[in-house]
Amino acid sequence: MNSILQKQLATAAKQTEADLVVKNGKIVNVFTREIIEGDLAIAEGMIVGIGRYEGRKTIDAEGRYICPGLIDGHVHIESSMVPPSEFARVVLPHGVTTVIADPHEIANVAGVRGIQFMLDDAKRTPLDVYMMLPSCVPATSFEHAGASLSAAELAPFFNDERVLGLAEVMDYPSLREQHSSMLDKLALAANANRLIDGHLAGLDANAINVYRSARIHTDHECVTVDEALERIRRGMYVLIRQGSVAKDLEKLLPAVTEHNARRFLFCTDDKHLDDLWFEGSVDHNVRLAIRAGLDPLLAIQMATLNAAECYRLPTKGAVAPGYDADFLFVDDLETLNITHVFKAGRLVAQHGQTVFPAERSAESLEQPLLHSIRCQAVDETDLRIPMKRGTKAHVIEIIPNHLHTNHLITDVDVQEGAFCPSIERDLLKLVVVERHRGLGIGLGIVRGFGFKAGAIASSIAHDSHHIIAAGTNDRDLAAAIEQLRQQHGGLAVIKDGAVLASLPLEIGGLMTRKDYTEVLNGLKQIHEALDSLGSSHAFNPFITLSFLALPVIPELKLTDQGLFDVNKWEFIPIEAV
Repeated sequence: MNSILQKQLATAAKQTEADLVVKNGKIVNVFTREIIEGDLAIAEGMIVGIGRYEGRKTIDAEGRYICPGLIDGHVHIESSMVPPSEFARVVLPHGVTTVIADPHEIANVAGVRGIQFMLDDAKRTPLDVYMMLPSCVPATSFEHAGASLSAAELAPFFNDERVLGLAEVMDYPSLREQHSSMLDKLALAANANRLIDGHLAGLDANAINVYRSARIHTDHECVTVDEALERIRRGMYVLIRQGSVAKDLEKLLPAVTEHNARRFLFCTDDKHLDDLWFEGSVDHNVRLAIRAGLDPLLAIQMATLNAAECYRLPTKGAVAPGYDADFLFVDDLETLNITHVFKAGRLVAQHGQTVFPAERSAESLEQPLLHSIRCQAVDETDLRIPMKRGTKAHVIEIIPNHLHTNHLITDVDVQEGAFCPSIERDLLKLVVVERHRGLGIGLGIVRGFGFKAGAIASSIAHDSHHIIAAGTNDRDLAAAIEQLRQQHGGLAVIKDGAVLASLPLEIGGLMTRKDYTEVLNGLKQIHEALDSLGSSHAFNPFITLSFLALPVIPELKLTDQGLFDVNKWEFIPIEAV
């Protein structure tokens, strides 16, 4: 360590040549939000000087802007359907050099084994993958998860320097009522001087007081300007999210002002691989913010320095001496056209493609990770929803591109004493099959998919990741569920009993070892098959489906234990009296 520091100091003092010097670039200074010029000197992966330098290797930036590497403040890598080593090959070309990941999804399936897999696989990539430990496994007591994590089980992970703290605390009742299991986890993080993320979806201002009193310092669940400002006023950081379902940026951006901007940063939270590849990661957030009128330098500051300071990463987020040499070449700040990406002073991506060799996840993964679908076969008779007292039912209504749902009470079609899906009314059957121990099936009714035929099923169902399916008839629903059983999880589209498209996700039913290009091709086939069902292009049906089982986001959701009213925090019958 001393020899590295000595070399860096000697280079800064111009007593020895730099490993790398970048010339003819316009440096984006995120401290003062101005453009400065000068050579950029790098030694042992760190920026050591701005001025006039000579180096063993010289790169000509050719007048491009030199921007700090972007930071995603909160992401579930599993939602990309590939592990960290492959995820990096997708986001690095988009200028993302650091992510704060929450392995909450795989932890709900495989517990500590799942977390360790993510940490181990992340070592295979130049992307800096920091972790926040899942705080709520299971997320609530209203669904069965594949694992349960105590503070004692999480504690050893704090020995890893990549673990920054405790991830989103979403079980507000346990926090409010000071349940011992939650207090133990909070104390674990506090005693280790680590950070704690929040999850305040749909909660009132007093809940902010409770979260802040627990030393919880972030929230990524704001959906209105007022919510964002209330959290900022009470000392929180607000992560402005733009994912595959939750697209909150344009609604929240008016909350950002010159006075409070340093308390905002960007995140993607949950984003599918095809959206990441074609649209981008937080670079997309930055472009949207600029397009909406935010000063480009402020938008870049939010995606770099703000995120680094929020998560106590003192060597990240700026192009300046003493900071890691994670930087981008950008042609134009208005469009954020990224041409080159450097990590620790090494070129890792150029013109949209990575330039480092791929290292796949180990072929010999532990069997529990590869065989995580353990439910029994589902018969059509298992899917019957009795309607004994009339035709009115509680219905989940999708809000396109939102995690929240509406709670409807409406008339439904009834045949032979049971609910009958209606294409005309856009009322489909929703099924959640407990897949960790085969404990049962939850049934419900959903409006908003717009399917004219068939069924879809997925083993991505936040947060316990059971099999979730929606369809126009029981035959196709049963076939879709069976397809996932046979392929050990993933996605499936069924019509008239036949498989139109499927994408196996053999790692915990969430991710695959396939190359990202194969996954992109598989997703293309999935989307084409969805067209055959009459799906609209207003939202992604599979991503929307994956959140319909999440009982911590209002208003109405379906778990493996039944229909759950999030506002009342209780199960309710499907029939409405």
